[in-house]
Amino acid sequence: MNLLQLNSFYFLSHSWGSFAALFYAAKYPEKVKDCILIDGGYQGKRHSEQTVEDEVAYYEQDFEQVWESWEDFLALVQSETLHWSSKKLEAAKDLCLYQNQRYYWHARGETAAHFIRAMHKDEAEEIYHKVKAPVLLLRATLPQSMEAKRIKTAAIFKEKTHGEVKCIPGTTHLLHWDRPDVVVNEINIRWK
Repeated sequence: MNLLQLNSFYFLSHSWGSFAALFYAAKYPEKVKDCILIDGGYQGKRHSEQTVEDEVAYYEQDFEQVWESWEDFLALVQSETLHWSSKKLEAAKDLCLYQNQRYYWHARGETAAHFIRAMHKDEAEEIYHKVKAPVLLLRATLPQSMEAKRIKTAAIFKEKTHGEVKCIPGTTHLLHWDRPDVVVNEINIRWK
């Protein structure tokens, strides 16, 4: 912000980035004009059935996967979104590191583990009331097996932040890939 000489800004975030956005907005309320969270920031760890150890182990293993070919990596990325396009192909390139003739996730297992530990240590639900900026949560609905938990944690989020929650039907955690039109429309409505 200092380098760009900004006094305040709009926060658009996804997944774990939404937890970071909320903590930043709570600590620096004068700097954040408005937040749009894309399927993140509302999945409180106190409502999780996994221990911190189990979740850390899962993400360390998940983010340390290695693929021998671009096609193999791409197949996994394609399986995480509902529709495929040439624009998503370009976006998928940002998810990948290519080293030693192998393909890796752009974030490493150690980074994922630190983030999970932080989310368990500092529960976002405890700072919801400190977020003064208007907040919109766009939440996913797929897979259906997660819907009951999402409804519960989104209701807590809405009550404690006094924010708005919009359930986007037929979307996965990559909601911005599944329905970029919804995200763009919300940005146009709120920030133009």
